[in-house]
Amino acid sequence: MSHYLYELLGLMAVFSITIVSPGADFALVVRQSIVHGRRSAIITSFGIGASLLFHISYTVLGLGLIVSKSLYLFGMLKWAGAAYLFYLGIKALLSSAPEAPSEMAESEPARQLSALRCFLMGFVTNALNPKAVLFFLSLFSALVSHETPVLIQAGYGVVMSTALISWFIAVSIFFTMQSVRDRFVAWGRWFNRVTGLVFIGLGVKLASSQAS
Repeated sequence: MSHYLYELLGLMAVFSITIVSPGADFALVVRQSIVHGRRSAIITSFGIGASLLFHISYTVLGLGLIVSKSLYLFGMLKWAGAAYLFYLGIKALLSSAPEAPSEMAESEPARQLSALRCFLMGFVTNALNPKAVLFFLSLFSALVSHETPVLIQAGYGVVMSTALISWFIAVSIFFTMQSVRDRFVAWGRWFNRVTGLVFIGLGVKLASSQAS
């Protein structure tokens, strides 16, 4: 049992650094927080966490190795992910300025995204990242013994997913605090322009990435 605990601690030590590094997931949760509110951002966070379980599942089953060795599959996943980030970026650029809390409350029925849509936005943003295939494959290969039972490895995935969801819930709460949100709302349309360019920039970065 202590061996499994050491494996988990090793995984979490590396993973904890990764989850706090800004990326597409972080940009999405921040945007959801400012534009659509805390509920949408938290549900999006659960979508991201579910996607992480998806990545770990195929890694444990060995399918990640197939994708990492296939330039065709890696390329398909890469371009799909880049296209989705471009879509999010263009959509952000064309959006109206975020509303103040009082204005948002008045128009909430029209602006509120469905729970399913928020969940899928988080899931798809994370799932279409081919670098996640390589990351989890290398992470588990380096730190998890091939003798570790699949159920134990699945347990590692649940712990990592829980940590990721908890982090993004904290991000959601922080960016929906009135004092914080008001500062971003004050940017008006510039907030959409900046976040739109961030998504497009991440899409360009992903499109130019290579399997390694």
